[in-house]
Amino acid sequence: MINEIESVTVNLAKLALDAASMRHQAIANNIANANSSGYAPLAVNFDEQLENLRTSLQSRQSIAPEMLQGIKPFIEEQQTLLGGGATKVMLDMEVAKLSQNVVHYQALLRGLSKSMSIVSVAINEGKR
Repeated sequence: MINEIESVTVNLAKLALDAASMRHQAIANNIANANSSGYAPLAVNFDEQLENLRTSLQSRQSIAPEMLQGIKPFIEEQQTLLGGGATKVMLDMEVAKLSQNVVHYQALLRGLSKSMSIVSVAINEGKR
């Protein structure tokens, strides 16, 4: 049971870190192409997948590592259309998203580090 929980936690953290890294790439592309005509802004599809997993788990008591197999973050074009049918990159919003993503990535790293340190303490204390 503990191994399953730890496995799910670590795998979910890895997926979230991958998604944050992809989000950083997408935002960087959006900023670089902010003034390009015909450019379609990019976004990462990950949060929707997590929400779908959460709703499917509401009736269950636990989560199994196999349930994460179908979740994979990927970059896609944003579906937001503004007047005239053209998509537009709002530079100030992209910079704000970039700052938010950096903080999110750092928080994920801290959480994964804390999880690993707990496992390390459990292993080292067992040796004494």
